[in-house]
Amino acid sequence: MSSRSYAHMMAVTNRHLCDRDFLEQIEFLASTDIDAIILREKDMTPDEYEHLAKDVLMICHEHHKKCILHSFAEVAAKLNCENIHLPLPVLMELSEKDALEGFKHIGTSVHSVEDALAAEKAGATCLTAGHIFDTDCKKGLPGRGLTFLENVCHRTKLPVYAIGGITPENLEVVRHAGAVGGCMMSLSMKIRE
Repeated sequence: MSSRSYAHMMAVTNRHLCDRDFLEQIEFLASTDIDAIILREKDMTPDEYEHLAKDVLMICHEHHKKCILHSFAEVAAKLNCENIHLPLPVLMELSEKDALEGFKHIGTSVHSVEDALAAEKAGATCLTAGHIFDTDCKKGLPGRGLTFLENVCHRTKLPVYAIGGITPENLEVVRHAGAVGGCMMSLSMKIRE
């Protein structure tokens, strides 16, 4: 169990950033007070993703932790996972086809107020807005900043998680801007305490 608090944060996975066994890192994250784990492994085939998702879902279930599958809606439906995070264009496409039934948590990433409003209209239940601060995941692209985050949070009724350079140390700043919490990718694949 971690001595640090990760409350109001979601971990976003990238197994390529993990410097130990990936499932060991998932086990560690699930043992903390983190809100949820988003399994974001976009370079996998659907079969590979399904195999990994089964293991991650099992670990999360054992720790009573919310697991959100990313991009692979068919896999999520097959595994009876009610939590999905979709790229905005995919969310809009599935919304038009009425293919979101069965999902309770429908997250998507937004990069503008217009994206946030479109996501809300398409049936999203949660937004990830970013990137807020400079981050290695978006090397060379400046963060959109706290004013951007405030604008998104104040224009939508949906809960917003900030992403991009978010750490436990700067979490209160993004929460003060209106976000319910933050997402961390690079850090979540390396933390051990």
